[in-house]
Amino acid sequence: MVEKLLIAFICISSAVVAQENKPKPDVKPLLHEVSNKDVVQSIYPDADKVIKANEYWFKVSDNDNKTLGYAMSSTNFCKTVKGYSDMTPVMIITDRNQVIKKVSLLTNRESPGYVSKLEKKGFFNLWVGKTLKEAKKVRVDGYTGATCTALAVLKNVDFLLNKGMKDFPGMN
Repeated sequence: MVEKLLIAFICISSAVVAQENKPKPDVKPLLHEVSNKDVVQSIYPDADKVIKANEYWFKVSDNDNKTLGYAMSSTNFCKTVKGYSDMTPVMIITDRNQVIKKVSLLTNRESPGYVSKLEKKGFFNLWVGKTLKEAKKVRVDGYTGATCTALAVLKNVDFLLNKGMKDFPGMN
């Protein structure tokens, strides 16, 4: 809890200083579109269908209807969670046994440079290879230069992990 409060303080402080030292732009930062299909197929190249399984999960299957894995997105649930520029929705992809295969930032307005810093430091891979239960125990240190984005992504991931564990379709 102290770590999250410290990250939040750093995030707010950084944002205030940054806003005081630069002119306010008249336009929103550029939208960086991310294809949900591309994210899914980066893990499951044979994915042909993504079908809603329940409120949070989607079943990923091939053209023979074989279940390859599952995916969930925070896009429709975490609209008030903002990074430095705007919403930071994520997708979590798992195998059939609840092991996380990928955590990916979806369409967003965050600075590509800051997102790249997080990617280079392995931020999005912190949960990969862990079960949903194990992933809930992951503790993240702040990332200098991308703290607001990282904190927002963490909130999205935490939301999905909390909801996803309760409703995982492969266990029903």
